[in-house]
Amino acid sequence: MKLKDIILWVLFIIAISISLWYLFGNSPTLEEALLVLILTILYATSTKISDMGSRLGSIERRFNNLEKSFIKLVSYFKSNKKEAK
Repeated sequence: MKLKDIILWVLFIIAISISLWYLFGNSPTLEEALLVLILTILYATSTKISDMGSRLGSIERRFNNLEKSFIKLVSYFKSNKKEAK
């Protein structure tokens, strides 16, 4: 497990426990319970967005390599066409 996954699980458990504490124990205020839930959701969302960003960077590098390959292929065909004449 990655560190961000562990942090996410810890935040999720804290959010659930504070929500249950609010429902049954009436100890924290509603704003405190919502704050922990919102922080957990925001952290999860930012983690997912950063993962998508790294995947998009990988796809962009592959696409650039594919573009270079097509350019080489075109120049190869052009050189073969000139030799055939």
